[in-house]
Amino acid sequence: MSLRPYRDIHRRKSRQIHVGKVAVGGGAPISVQTMTNTLTHDVDATVAQVRAAEAAGADIVRISCPDEESTAALKHIVKQVSVPIVADIHFHYKRAIEAAQAGAACLRINPGNIGSAARVKEVVQAAKDHGCSMRIGVNAGSLERHLLERYGEPCPDAMVESALEHAKILEDNDFREFKISVKASDVFLAVAAYNALAEACDYPLHLGITEAGGLRSGTVKSSIGIGSLLWAGIGDTIRVSLSADPVEEVRVGFDMLKSLDLRHRGVRIVSCPSCARQGFNVIKTVEILEQRLAHIAQPVSLSIIGCVVNGPGEARETDIGLTGGGSGSHKMYIGGLADHNIDDESKIEHIVKLVEKKAAEMEAAKAAAGAHKPHAAE
Repeated sequence: MSLRPYRDIHRRKSRQIHVGKVAVGGGAPISVQTMTNTLTHDVDATVAQVRAAEAAGADIVRISCPDEESTAALKHIVKQVSVPIVADIHFHYKRAIEAAQAGAACLRINPGNIGSAARVKEVVQAAKDHGCSMRIGVNAGSLERHLLERYGEPCPDAMVESALEHAKILEDNDFREFKISVKASDVFLAVAAYNALAEACDYPLHLGITEAGGLRSGTVKSSIGIGSLLWAGIGDTIRVSLSADPVEEVRVGFDMLKSLDLRHRGVRIVSCPSCARQGFNVIKTVEILEQRLAHIAQPVSLSIIGCVVNGPGEARETDIGLTGGGSGSHKMYIGGLADHNIDDESKIEHIVKLVEKKAAEMEAAKAAAGAHKPHAAE
């Protein structure tokens, strides 16, 4: 019996916007975002961090612009990177205008927090003039006073009401190129708010569990919250908020999407937890391979299994497989079939070469398929 029906995720229909060159919503691939943690006015450090995130596959990178020095630096940062930049703005409307002028592809802003209607109108005009989209970013920790007084505490209804109030401000200014987030550090609150918002509007949604924690705990917490929403078909772009290197946020984000068969980038390693039956040190092997294969962008699947109990079965489902054998000799599988043996000392380098070869073949096939697509004029 095929498992395909159980894997199908029917994504929520939303309108589409663009963050620079990246389409968000409207059936576009779910994009992965991160945020720099350098001082924005330190241009070199910030550019280096953005480039590292780009190399890991980040589609969009957010940069905080709390002051005029930061928006001045943003102009120099944008010129040195390829990924679209979101300028994080909170209260000062002039920072939003400066960021749009500096080349930001998107403004993360809450229109109701930046002052009068005239100031909002100026920001919207700057966004229109410079091709910026926006993100309305509602956070349970910073809800408006009138909503807290009405509801008593942060709750899904208050968060959705806040989001829709901000959305109406933009709509009243004839601006609809925006996405919305309703983040909370509480998984239950965030998931409930996103579910309610998904029913209340058709704008694209940016998913996140804010202030999720460190690398391990934050990954678990985000995976539960973001993962459950993605599984329900909700979400058009994601950011995993970790107290860790932004590159780790990108990697975790792509691992989530790969696990749900929503997007594939990089090597997917299937590996056993290891036991006394293992013919080699599985844990150390996987650790090294994850580092050595981090540069691969093509969706190659690789199984690393310590013994013959599950090894052959897992290898049948992956592009390349390694199964532990006796006397320091292990079986390599190619395309699901047993192909050759490899000695223990050579296995890492051998697998790296096999994966790189497979990735190159996939890239060439992709390029050839693209070359044979008819042009619009044909």
